[in-house]
Amino acid sequence: MIPEIGHFALVMALCLAIAQSSIPLIGASTNNANWMAVGRSTAIGQFLFLLLAFVCLAYSFVVNDFSVLYVANNSNTALPIQYRISAVWGAHEGSLLLWVLALSGWSFAVAIFSRSLPQDLLARVLSVMGMISIGFILFTLATSNPFDRLFPAALQGRDLNPLLQDPGLVIHPPMLYMGYVGFSVAFAFAIAALISGELDSAWVRWSRPWANLAWVFLTIGIALGSWWAYHELGWGGWWFWDPVENASFMPWLAGTALIHSLAVTEKRSTFKSWTILLSIIVFSLSLLGTFLVRSGVLVSVHSFASDPARGVYILGFLAVVVGSSLTLYAWRAMRFSSTSQYEIVSKETMLLVNNVLLIVAMLTILIGTLYPLFEDALGMPKSSVGAPYFEAVFVPLMLPLVFMMALGPVAKWRREKLGELLNRLKVLAALAIVVGVVLPLAIYGNNTVMTAVGIAAAAWVILSSIFAVVRLTHKRDAKTSLLKAYAKVPKAMYGMLLAHFGMGIFIIGVVFTSAFSEQAEQAVKVGEKISVAGYDFILEGVGPVKGPNYDAMRGSIRVEKEQQLLITLLPEKRIYSVQRNAMTEASIYTGVFADLYVALGEPVTRNEWGLRVYYRPFIQWIWVGCLLMALGGIVGALDRRYRAQRKTKPVNA
Repeated sequence: MIPEIGHFALVMALCLAIAQSSIPLIGASTNNANWMAVGRSTAIGQFLFLLLAFVCLAYSFVVNDFSVLYVANNSNTALPIQYRISAVWGAHEGSLLLWVLALSGWSFAVAIFSRSLPQDLLARVLSVMGMISIGFILFTLATSNPFDRLFPAALQGRDLNPLLQDPGLVIHPPMLYMGYVGFSVAFAFAIAALISGELDSAWVRWSRPWANLAWVFLTIGIALGSWWAYHELGWGGWWFWDPVENASFMPWLAGTALIHSLAVTEKRSTFKSWTILLSIIVFSLSLLGTFLVRSGVLVSVHSFASDPARGVYILGFLAVVVGSSLTLYAWRAMRFSSTSQYEIVSKETMLLVNNVLLIVAMLTILIGTLYPLFEDALGMPKSSVGAPYFEAVFVPLMLPLVFMMALGPVAKWRREKLGELLNRLKVLAALAIVVGVVLPLAIYGNNTVMTAVGIAAAAWVILSSIFAVVRLTHKRDAKTSLLKAYAKVPKAMYGMLLAHFGMGIFIIGVVFTSAFSEQAEQAVKVGEKISVAGYDFILEGVGPVKGPNYDAMRGSIRVEKEQQLLITLLPEKRIYSVQRNAMTEASIYTGVFADLYVALGEPVTRNEWGLRVYYRPFIQWIWVGCLLMALGGIVGALDRRYRAQRKTKPVNA
């Protein structure tokens, strides 16, 4: 009866979502406190029922209940317990249930942690989130029910996709989904403000921490996906411009623009139309990503489903959400007034340019991702849009953006003298240029114009972030200690600078990995070696090993530098017992300044095997930079100013 309990919990969650979407909204329009209070209780109840449904599905996986169709298709008795649990979200139906649970989790968090909000605003926010929940729970029940029974029950399951049997896939989807649906909170705040017509900057202050946290989850999710692709796919790269990768990167770019726009609207009460529109765009891109992954229109190792009916539903839901939101936006357009004035050289202008560059970059990726689909729909020959296009259009847009990242934090609001601004940063600019020229030469004895520009850009961002921290207390009086002065600085400022610092570290990793990576691929006999970047990779032998649900041939690769043993790497070629898929399991020596990466290829003869060897300098800095950016977002979300309460009008009991 456990699956039936899970199905019943889904139905109950739908009923509560319907109540959550309607009753509080009516209460807010009639100023009825009791009806508005329904929003909080229904949001909590919906989350608990969806959590129950998720636990029921997880239990079915743990006990190998192959009478459940989804379990039979995605698990096996030999599957290790940790992968049985992650198999819950390893395919379409379960991942959609996780998506809905994450959405209800955000509603639950808003209901619990937003008690200081005006009751009418909270009621409208929860109502909007309830409407979104209705769409996705209906989608789950109508087309993607994970509790469908299989009769008679299967004796054995078909196993989880071997690509997904990796530690990174245990936590990557939950993080990514929390980011995707987390932007529904910022969207709900924006729509609630449009419904009420109260388009002051107050709603922005309450929306900022939620947008920051959603951005943090999405950053971590994308980073984990990149790390998984690097470790699991055996190709030695970290980003492929895969369409599904792009589907997560586009809302990240728009979300980055949103958190900057929220900062301006809160501080200066301007960019209101930008902020509302970006809130709609970011969540719409999250829904678009859902459509691309689950409709079958894209072929990718990351895609979940290939059922056109599901794609039509999501596309229709996307049309309703975007169409109604933009209609409401146009209806309230006359209220986007601002009394704040600013000069052409000011912090506001720099943040505006920042937003424009981010949105243009997002649009270039959107065009490259969707263009082959339009060709296919029109019956034209299908083009392949890959890395050359994206790198050609994306990188040039990032250079001025990186330049602005240093100017924005030290510029003044309203009016700035360009000469004074440049004078403050001229020493940093000179140092950045020196670092860009000298550092690659000092480490690798080689440099190019693009490498120098990239490293100089990274140094520019890092040095300017440090300078901005130092400058935060330059106006303190003699009686105030340095420690107290830094304590008075808002956490949002520290969070921003830490995120910028992380971006600089990320750029260093990208530039050095792109410019100085080396690789070799050849067949070697036992005892022979491949030499790459001053390292010798010696094949000592290949022998059979048995895993919990696979058989493998494991190579032993002795790695030496200057004839001194560094490490022995153990790459594998696995054959999974059920699906009989051959999978490459790379072995990686991770260092602070470089990775040594070995993947075992196919056997040529009994004692000769193909080997792929990669030298990847500074590649770990890519993920360290992402983690620092995420940490900056967390610090910013903890700013005390976001918990201030606004006086509200009396309500009727």
